[in-house]
Amino acid sequence: MALLEKITSYLPEVRGPLQKKLPFNQKLKWTLLILVIFYVLGLIPLFGLGENSLQQFEFLSIILGASFGSIISLGIGPLVTASIVLQLLAGTGILKLDLSSPEGKKKFQGLQKIAGVFFVILEGAIYVLMGGLAPSAALAGTPLFEQLQLILIIQLIVGGLLIMLMDGVVSKWGFGSGLSLFIAAGVAQQVFIRTFNFLPSPTNPDIAAGAIPAIFQSIARGDLTTVTLELAAIISTLLVFAICVYGQSMKVEIPLSFGRVRGYGMRWPLNFFYTSNIPVILVAALLANIQLFAQLLQRWGHPLLGTFNGSSPVSGLVYWLSNPNIVQSIITGGLTWTQVGQALVYILIMVVGAIVFSAFWVQTAGMDAKSQAKQILNSGLQIPGFRRDERVLEKVLNRYIWPLTIAGGAAIGLLAALADLTGALSQGTGILLAVMIVYKLYEEIAKQHMMDMHPSLKKFME
Repeated sequence: MALLEKITSYLPEVRGPLQKKLPFNQKLKWTLLILVIFYVLGLIPLFGLGENSLQQFEFLSIILGASFGSIISLGIGPLVTASIVLQLLAGTGILKLDLSSPEGKKKFQGLQKIAGVFFVILEGAIYVLMGGLAPSAALAGTPLFEQLQLILIIQLIVGGLLIMLMDGVVSKWGFGSGLSLFIAAGVAQQVFIRTFNFLPSPTNPDIAAGAIPAIFQSIARGDLTTVTLELAAIISTLLVFAICVYGQSMKVEIPLSFGRVRGYGMRWPLNFFYTSNIPVILVAALLANIQLFAQLLQRWGHPLLGTFNGSSPVSGLVYWLSNPNIVQSIITGGLTWTQVGQALVYILIMVVGAIVFSAFWVQTAGMDAKSQAKQILNSGLQIPGFRRDERVLEKVLNRYIWPLTIAGGAAIGLLAALADLTGALSQGTGILLAVMIVYKLYEEIAKQHMMDMHPSLKKFME
């Protein structure tokens, strides 16, 4: 562990604020600044890039908070992968750390940072060396080709490290986390473009790429099939928004009282989506990484994970881990039993994966009953009618926390899977994540900064 601390000390880190609570305006300034930088970095192309084979997987870039072909082509992929690996190691007992203690959490965060840097370097090298982001094929076999490969890898590593640092800035100086912010930003951008883009569609140049312009054009041409498909996409997007907001409002409230002040108390809320959007981020990013590596392996001549026809998986593991557009198949009359089986497997993977990662996240993020009981007692609160004892409080909380962890994880996994299968105006999982991120951000701002924001903004938040 001494070696771990030494390595961590050499890694770049964002220093947190000295004051305990930052004012609303300062948090808003840093959040908007990082958001602008994220969009700008997504527009900076990689120097020396000749072939961008990952461009056809643009829908996966949304989940990874990336922009393939730019300096931030890695996105949050390495950070999420590092988190998944460490959670699995901690959950299985291979990595023995006491995550309930401040020292254990500090060591875990140090390991997470080291693992993040490792996966930034590894994924950057894999993307370039396996041909996903490569120099021009005309230069193959020349010294310049190898030099450009090295330059591309260095640029990807720099972009990955910038994402890590920007995540640290948002986490310590802004609202929420950078990982969530980057996903929400990508989804918002894609939904806006897919809704209002009036430019010709690359698959059908006769109509616009955006849903609303395409509907008007299709009505004028008498193309009812296209009108139905675009309306189904819009309706499924709105349904995902509505169901997600409703699910976010569901919670269990535990009555608490101040032990030393009679007649005063509060309710301790436990949301139905107890672990929020974290499990879906981890599952979706894992599946996105599997599809990307499967494509790279196919280009390398070793389709171990399956094969693709363009950007669509057609065989192997990746085929069963991908989601068919069931609604589109029903409308066009092309639904097959294979697609039904594929959809059921996809739903199962999303639900089970969300449950597993929910359980791991509760343990590693200090959301378990023991940590919550300690937090409640430290606040001077207790459950009326029970002794002021941490073990008693932990036992009571366990009645709610684990059922909410399992049920909430399963529900959000199912909702994400169904959103993907209905063909919403972005990847359904992305829309779900964006709604949850924005809703959680709203709750955090309303809870912590309602008193110190501008009156007009305060009125809007209310």
